[in-house]
Amino acid sequence: MALTFLFKGMLMGLLGSIPLGPIGVLCIQRTLSKKFRSGFFSGLGAATADSLFAVVAIFFLSLVMSFIESRKELLTVVGGVIIMGIGIMISLKKPSLYVRRNRARSKNIFRDYISTFLLTLTNPAYILVFVALFATVGIEKENLSAGTAVLTILGVFSGASVWWFVLTFFINKIRRRFRPRHVVIISRIAGSVIILLGVLAVIGAFVKMPAGWAV
Repeated sequence: MALTFLFKGMLMGLLGSIPLGPIGVLCIQRTLSKKFRSGFFSGLGAATADSLFAVVAIFFLSLVMSFIESRKELLTVVGGVIIMGIGIMISLKKPSLYVRRNRARSKNIFRDYISTFLLTLTNPAYILVFVALFATVGIEKENLSAGTAVLTILGVFSGASVWWFVLTFFINKIRRRFRPRHVVIISRIAGSVIILLGVLAVIGAFVKMPAGWAV
């Protein structure tokens, strides 16, 4: 019975991660321009943030909803500006940076992880996505004990991590088919897409679009 919560958590982690917003584009770009572990650790950063959102959705939703609602537009603008900045940096990187060997060092992997973790946290309205997912898979706070809650959160992290592993592993497999100039072109396109998503997020904040759509 307890394992049911783990599996339901994994399902939520998968469903919450599969839509490819700017985080997904960023992970793909890093996998292509660096290595598999750079893209995967970037995904793990997003999975960690998603797990925190799931914790809030279970235990602290009533405490943070007023904060989110009162600052929703501001948080969306901040996240959108950061996303645009990342897109601009990707677009302006020198082509030579994409052909260097051994460029994914340990400290850079940690930086990749932290950057996507913090970027995902700039969109706390995504908590509402997990509220909806909890309802979809049939998990209610009243039915959760401390143990089953932990299993659910572990499931969310595991499901999200599996998705990022599969995505970046596949991208890394086809990465060898690309010449350096192809990687540069793809990075330019990825940067432009990320910039566009950031712009749409900022515009959405002013036209009252849902703040949770972008990441």
